Amino acid sequence: MPDIIITTGSDIPGKKIVKILGIAKGNTVRTRNVGRDIGASLRSMIGGEVKTYTQMSIDAREEAYNRMVNEALAMNADAIIGVRFSTSMIMTGASEMLAYGTAVKIGE
Repeated sequence: MPDIIITTGSDIPGKKIVKILGIAKGNTVRTRNVGRDIGASLRSMIGGEVKTYTQMSIDAREEAYNRMVNEALAMNADAIIGVRFSTSMIMTGASEMLAYGTAVKIGE
């Protein structure tokens, strides 16, 4: 993947934002798996981490992030500032993971 600066901050030390290109975003919608739900239900009774859901969240976040970066690259951005993640329930058993930030051109 080409070099692109990505930050949750609103500026980039040592760089000047010369143009705002727009919002870059990426999302994915994931559904639960019946097999995972059975294991999660059992885990909820005894406590502890539900590793299959943790991994599902990690995978969803990574996919949304990569899609955001690809959208920014398509805009010819040098950086993405103000990066945030958001989740929402689409329907019972299905959730969206959204990554978004401001795609910018930078100078010295």
